[in-house]
Amino acid sequence: MKLLIITVVDGLQNEVMKLLKEAAIDNFSASDIEGFRNSFPVISVNDWFSGNEKATGSYMYFSFTETDKIDTLFNLIETFNKNLETNNPIRAVVVPIDKYI
Repeated sequence: MKLLIITVVDGLQNEVMKLLKEAAIDNFSASDIEGFRNSFPVISVNDWFSGNEKATGSYMYFSFTETDKIDTLFNLIETFNKNLETNNPIRAVVVPIDKYI
């Protein structure tokens, strides 16, 4: 069992839901979050936390799930991100769980 954490900008929530379903990850939680950037690039593109000082609407998903489902999801996310036309990729991390009840 591992902890999967996914972050995505506002507007891609439905895509994440489709990818989770395709990877057979049926149990997860989601939360609205705000993203900030402290430093700004010289040329600001419409991307994660672009050059404004306001928060950017984002979502975080998390799930305690099995490694094989996570591997499937990561492959799906990698394919999705390669075909994305903006600089707002779906981001995901995995945290090992040493102990749980």
